[in-house]
Amino acid sequence: MWERVRPRSVRFVQLDRVRLRRIALRYAGHGWQVTPGACLARHRFVCGRAGCPTTGCHPALEQWEQHATTDPARVATWWRLRPHSILLATGRAFDVLEAPGYLGRFALEQARPRLFGTVSDEVHGPVAVTPGGRWMFLVRPGEPLRPELEESLDVVRHGPGSWIPAPPTRLPEGTVRWVVSPEETRWRLADPYAVQELLVDALDAVAPTLPEPLFPAHLPAPRQGR
Repeated sequence: MWERVRPRSVRFVQLDRVRLRRIALRYAGHGWQVTPGACLARHRFVCGRAGCPTTGCHPALEQWEQHATTDPARVATWWRLRPHSILLATGRAFDVLEAPGYLGRFALEQARPRLFGTVSDEVHGPVAVTPGGRWMFLVRPGEPLRPELEESLDVVRHGPGSWIPAPPTRLPEGTVRWVVSPEETRWRLADPYAVQELLVDALDAVAPTLPEPLFPAHLPAPRQGR
């Protein structure tokens, strides 16, 4: 059963739902496949599926990969009654390179001076950040992670079979937001290899200042759930 959302007024929830629907339709209209996520109720997410044990952000539909779409009629229907989180399917129109804040900020600072040079189209793509400090670079799909990033344990490539929460999805800690919006890049995606190069440079630059890793080299560090 759906849990009622009590902390906010009914009027506020209705306005939030309309806003989320409008933005989900905008994503779909630019060819980004959308799927509804569970609704945030207090400090947990509720999807309405009987017996679902997941309390974090997750798809509201069990077969979400098959249902993710750019069809405006279907997207509008999903947000007709409930303020679903907006999830974007990855590995289709784009991949996402997810990195911790210390790498993401450094990479973006390095990218900005290049925007006025000959490689501007390579590094200029949308960038979102979660309230927990995870930076998400939207890039053209298909490029695997470089070994240097794969070994860092803290950089994740979201490709086929994965998803990300899109702005303005609300998480318990706050709201997912754009650092570089799709409108700012005219909905163009960055070159994945160029962005990975920036992340490798960032990793090399900050590695000497980082403490010893909390996890042994042979054990994977926890990563964001898909």
